[in-house]
Amino acid sequence: MSEIDSDPIFEARLWRDNGWTAQVIKNEDDEGWAVAMYKAGESEPALVGPWTMGRDKKNPKPLDVNAFNTLVKTASEVIRRHEQQLHAQLNKALYVARDGHWMKISLEIVPAEDDPYAWLRAHDAAGELLAQVKVPASFRLSQSAAESWVDAGFERPAGRD
Repeated sequence: MSEIDSDPIFEARLWRDNGWTAQVIKNEDDEGWAVAMYKAGESEPALVGPWTMGRDKKNPKPLDVNAFNTLVKTASEVIRRHEQQLHAQLNKALYVARDGHWMKISLEIVPAEDDPYAWLRAHDAAGELLAQVKVPASFRLSQSAAESWVDAGFERPAGRD
C-alpha cells in the first residue's frame, strides 16, 4: 500500500484510518445501503453489513467516528474468529500416558498449495520435543493413532509418506 493509500480519509461514505477502510455502498439486493469494511492490503472485505438510511430515507446515514470505531471492532472480531477456526482446523492435540508420564501428541497441518503436509510431534510434560515426523496432510490424529505411534517408538506411521 502506498503512502497515499494509507492517508486518513473522513468522508460521508468513505472513512480510512488506522489500517481500515469503511465504504458505504448501494445494496444490490434492495433499495437500501450496505457498508463494507476492508483491512489494509486486502482486496476482499472482512465484513459487509446493512447500513442505516439517512433522515431523507433515500441516502445513507453519513459515517462518523463512533460508527467507524464500532465497524472496526466488529470486523476485527470477524477476522479473529476466522483465524481461530482456521487454527483449529490445522492444529490438533491430545495426550497419551505411558509409564506414568504424559506426552502431548500434536498434528500441525501446513497447507502449502502445491504439496500440503503435516508435522506429527510428541512433547513431554515439560514441553521438550521428543519426536517429530512429517506425514501427509490427510493424516488423521486420533487417540488410537497417537498411542500406536508412541508404542512404535515414534516411527513414521505405517503406510504414510
